[in-house]
Amino acid sequence: MIRRPRLLVTAAVGATAALLLTACGGSGNGGSKGNDKIAGADSGGETSASPSASASAGSAGRPKITFPAGVKNVFEDQKTGNATKDAVLADNALSVNSLDDAIFQGSADTKALGFYNTGKALSAAIIYVQGYLDKSDTWVGTTRYFNRRVTLSGDTSATVIYCSDESKSFLKNRKTNKVKNTPTSADSYVLYNAKLVKNGQGVWQTTNIVSNRGAEECQP
Repeated sequence: MIRRPRLLVTAAVGATAALLLTACGGSGNGGSKGNDKIAGADSGGETSASPSASASAGSAGRPKITFPAGVKNVFEDQKTGNATKDAVLADNALSVNSLDDAIFQGSADTKALGFYNTGKALSAAIIYVQGYLDKSDTWVGTTRYFNRRVTLSGDTSATVIYCSDESKSFLKNRKTNKVKNTPTSADSYVLYNAKLVKNGQGVWQTTNIVSNRGAEECQP
């Protein structure tokens, strides 16, 4: 089992923990590690394959995102029954996919990266992708995104809280094709808090994101 590198995030360090705890309803009372959940998140629901292979999402002009064989992002909790929240979740997934698409393409200047991310999130995404490229790294395997919850703020702003399971993601060197083996640990699970804003094209772009690697809420 191999975990992927930490995603670079864009938030003041002092505010990160408080933001995550507030958004998740965390009390800091040290409950059972195995039973921690993100407050308000549905841990069930359908598991669907990554929407990366057909990223049209019903809107003209959206860039196509295609993953190579042997790689997959799996997003749970895709449907909430609320059309706006479902649109937010769909574009959140495409934002995640756009970073991996850039890694696979070997460029931090892809159309999808700037289409689904903007502001601080785009700057961080470029640095994240470039970190892979500088080391001649890519990855194989499956990354699972789960316990996804949307909070709407007006008509054009939203927050998505979600977890990732990177225990089945495998770093691979482009030049040698060797896979880096790292044991699964608490750091294989990450809690994310993403801010999204709806632009004039109707796309919910990620504008900022913070993370908490090893968060108890995301542990199995």
